[in-house]
Amino acid sequence: MVFATSISQSLVDIVGPLHLLTDDASLQRFGVDRTTLWRPNPSAVVLPASVEEVQKIVRLANDENLAIVPSGGRTGLSGGSVAKEGELVVAMDRINWLRDFSDTDRAVTVGAGVVTAELQRFARQNRLFYPVDFASSGSSQVGGNVATNAGGIRVIRYGMTRDWITGLTVVTGGGEILQMNDGLAKNNTGYDFRHLFIGSEGTLGLICEARVQLTDEPRESAVLLLAAETFNSVLAVLKLFRKAVELTAFEFFSQLALDKVIAHQGLQAPFEQRVPFYVLMEFDNEDNGATDEVMALFGECIDSGLLVDGVMSQSLEQAKSLWRLREDISETLWQYQPYKHDISVLPSNMPLFVSEAEKVIKKGYPDFDIVWYGHIGDGNLHLNILKPASLSSDIFREQCAVVTEKLGQLLQKHQGSISAEHGVGLLKRDYLHYSRSPEDIALMRGVKSVFDPKHVMNPGKLMGIKS
Repeated sequence: MVFATSISQSLVDIVGPLHLLTDDASLQRFGVDRTTLWRPNPSAVVLPASVEEVQKIVRLANDENLAIVPSGGRTGLSGGSVAKEGELVVAMDRINWLRDFSDTDRAVTVGAGVVTAELQRFARQNRLFYPVDFASSGSSQVGGNVATNAGGIRVIRYGMTRDWITGLTVVTGGGEILQMNDGLAKNNTGYDFRHLFIGSEGTLGLICEARVQLTDEPRESAVLLLAAETFNSVLAVLKLFRKAVELTAFEFFSQLALDKVIAHQGLQAPFEQRVPFYVLMEFDNEDNGATDEVMALFGECIDSGLLVDGVMSQSLEQAKSLWRLREDISETLWQYQPYKHDISVLPSNMPLFVSEAEKVIKKGYPDFDIVWYGHIGDGNLHLNILKPASLSSDIFREQCAVVTEKLGQLLQKHQGSISAEHGVGLLKRDYLHYSRSPEDIALMRGVKSVFDPKHVMNPGKLMGIKS
């Protein structure tokens, strides 16, 4: 699809000739996220520089029946920002300011195009902390984090993006500018539309600004890497340590995940013995106050057979080295074009779910490499199926889809979610019914129609409504 000359001229009038991109390199760059299952095919990319320009673009889209796909850092893993059917991509890169910082309120207004790591640096410069963190923080954008309610490695202590957003400025799918909540901690005046837009994946409108709450800088912490023979042991260790110390993170990964990272990144194996599962635990350790208690618990776990080995960081550099074994997994697996499952169940349901899932996976993927890892402290599992080099992407996706249905049925049985933190997008859209009832989905579609009456916003994503 190529826009009519009049539409292109209208877009140029809004953003200027330098910020309407139609060259093939830009279309390929802005038309896809980190999923590799769809070929990008947008008609154009537009980069607004203000909320008012965003509003004009959305109103033009309504007048001309243009489908809009929002684009942030394009680090998503569910196809939420894929433009494959001639859509107009609205990239938020130029809406990248940090303003109205208040040391009293410990809050700052952040443009949607601000990179997450830049917000984290700003907080540190003001002796504060923005705790939402993940492997893609150096390239993901705050607007995308809000649109997908991003989680990450410290959810067990600090929660999701939703917990740190006290206000939003959005342009709805109908072209209205809405200011939501104005940064208030208490505002009991009816429906809080802010929480509808958080996690809405661009289907209701475009998030332009967020009022972000900051918090105290974290106390000194220590990192403990543990080796376990069984998944049940991992959950037992979580229960024990959670009662004894304040956990900042509790991550796990499989031996295969560790093998891939070591081979790809040139790192050293942490232990001589190979085991099925590893736990990376971070905990508050100001003045080494928790060390004795942690080491005593570790000894009990060794004696009882819950763990077979472990190492605790003795310096900041060693802590960073241990974290790399976990944080480098996603980047390492990227080269294998993985089919990703981002799922969650209650931690108490995990052992039975994982046992049943393993049986389904082994039956469905007997020749595929399966990599488990995730934020197990908050019930989030990442299951990655690595594409064999001998299979085409289309055949690989078809084979994965068969077992995905069975995993969806298992998640429904265990009252879990098909998407813990990556969103639904295109990848999980056809499996939404395993996590949401028909009544839920009908109401979600009704909400979309209120905020986006002509269905111009990210059509085909999340609920499958097309323009």
